[in-house]
Order: sequence, then structure tokens, then C-alpha cells
Amino acid sequence: MLVAVTGFDESERRIWAGRAAAYAGTFAKLCAHTVPWLLDAAEVGPDVRVLDVGTGPGTVAVAACARGARVTAVDAEPSMVELARRSGAAVEVQVAALPELPFGDGEFDAVVCNFVLNHVGQPRAALTELRRVVRTDGWIALTIWPSAAAAGQALLGRAIQAAGAVRPAHPSPLAPEDDFPRDESGLTDLLSSAGLRNAACETLRWDHRASAEEWWSGPEAGVAFTGQLVQSQTPRTRAAIKNYFDTFSVEFADADGLLTLPHAALLARARR
Repeated sequence: MLVAVTGFDESERRIWAGRAAAYAGTFAKLCAHTVPWLLDAAEVGPDVRVLDVGTGPGTVAVAACARGARVTAVDAEPSMVELARRSGAAVEVQVAALPELPFGDGEFDAVVCNFVLNHVGQPRAALTELRRVVRTDGWIALTIWPSAAAAGQALLGRAIQAAGAVRPAHPSPLAPEDDFPRDESGLTDLLSSAGLRNAACETLRWDHRASAEEWWSGPEAGVAFTGQLVQSQTPRTRAAIKNYFDTFSVEFADADGLLTLPHAALLARARR
């Protein structure tokens, strides 16, 4: 049955269009921290048929290949697919997006999604589709950002707020019936509501190290919704955001000048 693409989905497509290189050089390094945990949760190992949904530059897919898995990867953004194809790993990559995937029922032993569910307009329908393409007893494992941001994740938001930037809601927010609490119990309940079994969720915590210049370069290039927000401001407000960012960054700077940015994510898994 066809599932309509929502306004939220269309907005996300516009936000990410053509930004693969900017993402790969900045926030992709942050998102890579959760990959070993994600693959462990999905029990990815030799000869496991894995589907990596929302592969981005292919970070998860490459790591799964290194474990000897047989990997297929998809992403909604063509520039991400092109980057993933250049990863050098033996991965089949194509353009495809939730909540409809071009695969047969039960085609995979495991499905993984690293920070993807935050970017789909119908999370429950997306999970139902993931359930369809994984075999009986196969694992689905995913990560999302929680609603309570860790200190490192909140750095840019603090600068935006301090600068008095106009911070509109997402251009096309999730419909209330599609949204869910971004905490351990909320994500667990969402997986269960999609017909998945043995749902469980935990909070991952780590420190991400980057220079202030690298960390600013993502939003400066318009990466993700926050980057789009920064770019939409007047030149004066953008300059103010940068000034506050530089000021607040000192709180996280080490003697070598690198920032140590505490982050947290939710890791959930469930099986068909």
C-alpha cells in the first residue's frame, strides 16, 4: 500500500539536498561514534544480510562490511548515495527512502538506522516498513537524538538563543499523531506499537572532539535544520551567533585547543 510523503519529509529532502560533502566533513564524524554499538545491537557479523537505511556517506555500511556482513545501503539524498558509493567497500547503494523501500518481505537478517528516525515524517510507518523487510527473528537497531540534549549538542543552540535569532518551528512539523517522546520509554513504546518484539532502549554517552572551526563549519554550510536556521538569519544575527559560539566554545576547550563535546543518543533494538 502506498504511503503518502508528508510535508515534513519534503522539507527534510530540501534541507539535506546537496549537502553530503559538508555533512561528511563535520557531523558525520560525530555520528560515527555510535556505529559499533549499533552493529552490536543488530548482531551484525560474517555473512549477515544487512540493510543500512539512511547510510549518509556510508559510515555504517563500511563498518558492517568490515565485520564480514553482506551489506545493502540506501539514502534519500542522491549526493549521499554518490559519496557512499565512493567508500571503496563492497556495498550495494541506491536512492530510496522510508516509509517505502524497494525490497522484498524478509529480505534481510538485520536492519540498522543511524540517526534516521529523527528525519522521517511518519516514524511508526517507517518502523513498520523496516519490520517488513527483515526476516522473522531478525533485529532492527536504530539511534536517535533524545529530547534532552547533552552539553556538547546544546552548544550551537545556546549561541542561537543568545544572539536573539528568530527560531521558527520546523517548516512542516510532525503531525501530533505521528510524534513520540524522544526518551527511552517513548522510543521503546514506538517500536512495540509497530509490531516489533523484545523492544529495548538505552542511552549512549560519549565525548566528541573537534576544533571550534570544524564544529562551526557544519552549521555555517547549512547542514541539518540548525544549519538552515543559521543561514536564514540576517548577516548581523549570523555574526552574533558566531561570536557567542566562540565565547561558549571556550568552556569545552582543552589545552591543545580542541573542544571536548559531551553527547548523548538513544540506542534501541527490537526484532520481528
